[in-house]
Amino acid sequence: MSQFTLLGFIALGGAFGACSRYLISELCVVLLGRGFPYGTLTVNVIGSLLMGILMSSLNQGLIEAGPWRPIIGLGFLGALTTFSTFSMDNVILMQHGEFIKAGLNILLNVALSITACFIGYQLMMKS
Repeated sequence: MSQFTLLGFIALGGAFGACSRYLISELCVVLLGRGFPYGTLTVNVIGSLLMGILMSSLNQGLIEAGPWRPIIGLGFLGALTTFSTFSMDNVILMQHGEFIKAGLNILLNVALSITACFIGYQLMMKS
């Protein structure tokens, strides 16, 4: 596959990831409200779980590496998850004096995302 074609597939994966992030975030607002950045937390945890599954699957040889790592890992998951929005969410919370919510958001994003990635990786390990 040419680099140009691969870039096109990565961009397509990114488009699906960005649209997924938007839809998941909007669903979180509808279900949980705007009092906490649930959407960012949700996409980061889901993306981390999927990254663990992807990387374990690749490392175990369950799927052939080929273009899947950059298409899914860089494109889809790169656009689905978001560190910049996570950062801005915390700045906004702190600007509004919501320091406990900001701390909780930081703790939950880091702890749950790493845990989800670990779980995803372990799920795909060969027994």
